[in-house]
Amino acid sequence: MDVGAAQFEEKWPELRDLLLTCDFVGFDMEFTGLHSVFPPDKQISLFDSPTEWYRKARQSVQRFTVSQLGLSIFCKEKSDKYVAHSYNFFLFPTTFGKMDSEFSCRASSIQFLSHYGFDYNKFLKDGIPYMNEVQEKKLWHLLSGSWMIHSGFGKEKLKKVIDEVTRWVALAEERESMVLHDIYGFQMFEIQLILRQAIEDIWTVPLGDHEVMVKKMNPQQRWMLENTSYDACQKEQILLSARGFTNLFQALVKAKKPLVGHNMLMDLLHLHEKFYRPLPEDYGEFKKNIHTLFPVLMDTKNITKVVWKEFEFPQASNLMEVYKVLCSAANPTSQSCPEIMHSRDSLRYATDSFPHEAAYDAFLCGSVLLKIAHLLLSRMPCNGARAAPSFSAYLDVLATHVNQVNLVRAGVQKINFSGMDDHTEQLPLLIAEVRDWPVVNEEQIYQELRIFCRFDVRKLRRNQFLLISKRFKNVRTTLKEYKTHPNLQMSVYRHWKHSPQVTCLLQICGIVASWSLLAFLLGGSSGCIV
Repeated sequence: MDVGAAQFEEKWPELRDLLLTCDFVGFDMEFTGLHSVFPPDKQISLFDSPTEWYRKARQSVQRFTVSQLGLSIFCKEKSDKYVAHSYNFFLFPTTFGKMDSEFSCRASSIQFLSHYGFDYNKFLKDGIPYMNEVQEKKLWHLLSGSWMIHSGFGKEKLKKVIDEVTRWVALAEERESMVLHDIYGFQMFEIQLILRQAIEDIWTVPLGDHEVMVKKMNPQQRWMLENTSYDACQKEQILLSARGFTNLFQALVKAKKPLVGHNMLMDLLHLHEKFYRPLPEDYGEFKKNIHTLFPVLMDTKNITKVVWKEFEFPQASNLMEVYKVLCSAANPTSQSCPEIMHSRDSLRYATDSFPHEAAYDAFLCGSVLLKIAHLLLSRMPCNGARAAPSFSAYLDVLATHVNQVNLVRAGVQKINFSGMDDHTEQLPLLIAEVRDWPVVNEEQIYQELRIFCRFDVRKLRRNQFLLISKRFKNVRTTLKEYKTHPNLQMSVYRHWKHSPQVTCLLQICGIVASWSLLAFLLGGSSGCIV
């Protein structure tokens, strides 16, 4: 089901109750861009440690925004059945008074989502507002003082409305009223507050979604209305509306349900930045915060890599293909797995596929988790005959994967949100030595090699470059192709042989040994003369 600002308030109680009673939540996000175009030395690289990767990704998250967030809330209704309640939330940053947001768009990202039918009108016109804690404090401060609309569009519309109301109030009798039409989003609050501030003998009341009633009344009656709890323009009410989707985020945090995603690290960065607090500079603090917010994380990308090797399933390059394999005869437990049903609000997912629609991908994440967990549990001797295991049993069999999140293009393949990261992962390294090729840089080496395969390149010395790839096949190909190259000599990197630190240490040791030998010989010669 698609949910924009117009439907969110109505759906909010139902969503909150679902989160509190469900077994787990699948989620996915779509962005206006993924990674910014930085200079080569600031781009994400296979050489990066988790700390370096985070520092670079943090800058991209601060530039882009979330256009759509999908939740698929899985509830076990019978012993052998789960119902998935799937929702697409179109989001747009809160704009109110001085509060305004800047974000970038990557043309390729916009084109990609457009290809899959993303509705940018819903994103721009009916996006649910949201804010983090810092923005919330700023808004509270604005509401406590005197302020004005700052956007050009808002000022133009406000001037027209004030002129219209001023002309009307001069001729109107007390208790007469007029209705303003086509008021959208936070204009509903902004226009009422500005009118009340500008004209003393009126009162305003919202009517429906897009209308405001203006009523003429004396100052005493107005004072009484201003101090009633029914005033829709009270600071608390405005703040509640301005927080929008952040209210649901906090309900998700409070529920402490397992959160399931696929290749979900960028999603987690955006969750922190957009709905919680601006991303901290310190990588360790980010990990600690996320683990506090979501104690149980499950990344189906990380889990799938292990299961695919173990069961030798047909190759699957994306989430949709993974789901199809697990639903096919290639999965020996596809028939005994608990049934997964769609709720009435998302029945279209039962008859068709919608790849890269956030709610549908969130549904795939949850379904893949259930199917893999059932597969792993069924092979255990003591559990092989159990037809309808509990979700806690599934969590037990997936225990080694909890809080292990896939890390794309870095020196390690995953990070651990509940402990120390594993830094033992070693990707294949080559060293390229340049001969008779003046003023060569990393970009030139990269362009030279991309004809055959992709390597990340990092300068080691003036004429030496490290090459790293995610595939051993690339290493073999490159060693073969450049075996007799006149300008590039390729060899496998050996730390004890090529590391500048080791080389420097060996040189120092050699110098010390040479001086020691010379001193010994000179000392011995002097003894002979005496």
